[in-house]
Amino acid sequence: MENRIRDRRKALGLSQEELAKKCGVSRQTVNAIENNKYDPTLSLAFRLAKELAISVDELFTP
Repeated sequence: MENRIRDRRKALGLSQEELAKKCGVSRQTVNAIENNKYDPTLSLAFRLAKELAISVDELFTP
């Protein structure tokens, strides 16, 4: 699954650490998701989308 997390995070001026804290996960988790090494749970995908002010459908593509 491809995602636009890195692009969206940088556009909003957030670091991986800041996004991770807002979503209740570690920076390493955000890094792994951005690098397509880990697929987030559905609840985490919705938290990421909310914090990045974008829909889940726009954030993740199959």
